[in-house]
Amino acid sequence: MTHLSTWYRTVSHTSLAPVRWLAAWARITFFGSVMVVRAFSPRSYGPETRFNLARHMYIDTAPILGWFTVLIALFTLIITRIVIVTSESYGLSQYALEMVVRVLVVELIPLTAALFVALRCTIPNGAALVEMRRIGHFRTLRRRRLDPIAVEVLPRLLAGIFACITLAALSCVVAGILAYLAVWGVTSAGLDAYMHTTGRVFSPIFTFIFGLKTLFFAIAVSIIPMASGLNNIEDDGSRESAALQGLVRMFGVLLGLEALSLVGNYI
Repeated sequence: MTHLSTWYRTVSHTSLAPVRWLAAWARITFFGSVMVVRAFSPRSYGPETRFNLARHMYIDTAPILGWFTVLIALFTLIITRIVIVTSESYGLSQYALEMVVRVLVVELIPLTAALFVALRCTIPNGAALVEMRRIGHFRTLRRRRLDPIAVEVLPRLLAGIFACITLAALSCVVAGILAYLAVWGVTSAGLDAYMHTTGRVFSPIFTFIFGLKTLFFAIAVSIIPMASGLNNIEDDGSRESAALQGLVRMFGVLLGLEALSLVGNYI
């Protein structure tokens, strides 16, 4: 009888898995829609919200900006050197710089910045929301007639988007400069060729897709961990579970966005 009960609970849990999966994504989508409306509403930005927004924009970006740029610089030098040596060995050195720009600047850096911000900022912030709800901080804010979503959630979400876009933009500039120096050195002799190659890569459609992908990356790594933390979708109330849920769902969305951008750029 015990084995039968265990089997029944296992079958019931498995049969409900698709329903729970759809419900989780429906709640994330609803949460994202609400936060977009809140972000564009002037009424959301009270004094507490503005203060928390400025604080989170600083603490989520400034401490990681310097050493993430150094990491990207080292990564750029290594990848550029590998591409140059490989291209020269096959007699394709004229395509080396274009390959570096396409692979490193366009594809790898936005994804790296998004994952870095997620692991460093937005997933811990999402898990922190679980703890805030558990200890009753949201109820305290409501008793003070403050909106917890506007005071605690919205600043973290916007700060995550800002950090992701800032890291991606700065890293692309650094990678572009270092790629030029790795190919031509400290000289202006290759500037015309470099501008021509870069202009050929960043066509209007390509640039539009690149900007849209970077923006959606930033939105995804901010909204999904926040939704997982605020709703605690699996309802077990732990910070670790909220962080894991946010990581898995976010990673799947990033892979989907990357696949769509590749289809738009190269097919």
